[in-house]
Amino acid sequence: MNNDSFRSSRRQMLKAMSAAGLATGLGLPAMRAGAADKLVVGVIYVGPKDDYGYSQAQAQAAAAIKKMPGVTVIEQEKVAETTDVQKVMASMIEEDGASLVFPTSFGYFDPHMIKMAEKYPKVRFAHCGGLWTEGKHPKNTASYFGYIDECQFLNGVVAAHATKSKKLGFIAAKPIPQVMRNINAFTLGAQSVKPEITTQVIFTGDWLLPVKEAEAANSLIDQGVDVMTMHVDSPKVIVETCERRGIYVCGYHADQSALAPKGYLTGAEWNWLTPYTEHVKAAMAGKPLDNFLRGGLKEGFVKPSAYGKAVSEAARKQADGVKASMVKGEYVIFKGPLKDNTGKVVIPAGSAHKQTDLALEQMNYLVAGVIGKA
Repeated sequence: MNNDSFRSSRRQMLKAMSAAGLATGLGLPAMRAGAADKLVVGVIYVGPKDDYGYSQAQAQAAAAIKKMPGVTVIEQEKVAETTDVQKVMASMIEEDGASLVFPTSFGYFDPHMIKMAEKYPKVRFAHCGGLWTEGKHPKNTASYFGYIDECQFLNGVVAAHATKSKKLGFIAAKPIPQVMRNINAFTLGAQSVKPEITTQVIFTGDWLLPVKEAEAANSLIDQGVDVMTMHVDSPKVIVETCERRGIYVCGYHADQSALAPKGYLTGAEWNWLTPYTEHVKAAMAGKPLDNFLRGGLKEGFVKPSAYGKAVSEAARKQADGVKASMVKGEYVIFKGPLKDNTGKVVIPAGSAHKQTDLALEQMNYLVAGVIGKA
């Protein structure tokens, strides 16, 4: 029997066993719990791997861990946040032997990843952004994320030096806590330079809606916004619109400077190789899964984009100073007294939330100076 025939027969056998509910009890290679010299890793993306954004940032990390000895990476792009992702996970585990899976999109977490984790208790699942909770979620599931609001704060500092209208724009997909945190950090960063600055927000309603994103960008520019950033899966259309309309832009997820050589100021980038490497090494060593993994600039989970030509020396100096303080763990973004944009005190005077404070992962307000509703 040739290799192709063997692989086809194996897949058919596994599918049949899975349908009969037998696959999870056979100690398949994908589900070994101990140390191993070989590891198959599955990575699932909601968008294309070359989206200049969220999926591309994850794919860059996947490409790097492929070079680790003994590691094989199986990837699938453009997988919807529906039961489709359950089917992809099952296929990676049963057909490819994956024992560590990275379902990277926000909507994969619950119920999809949770259901698969219960079905495959010996497989490790590391999800990007979900809020893993002790006693609620399976022990073979994990959440990793980065404090990218630190880089959005730096975006705000740089944007404040560049704006003339003192009107900033933010295009966001959905008003979930991580998005709200970025909007607020960007605004507070700008206001740390010029307190009178405002940020106008438009929510598009979903992670990848290029037409709506272009419409939102043009609308904000027509209203006088002269520096913009975003939290959508692929910033490509927004960055290109800003460049075409002649305003400045701060990127997100990955480096989009090539799309806006004149107007790109800096950006908030992920460095997912850090948590990917930690999870891969732990799996290969048979060490316990780190269920809640977080880090910022200090830990190497996030990084700012290189400064563009339009960034002034004063802006660079101020942003670099704040970054240095963040790396030391000394800079606090969210501290009182702080009001939301309805006038309600959300952090009282004398109080502060460090980056590790779980209250920040449940943020449901927009700070004063943000124009828009959650």
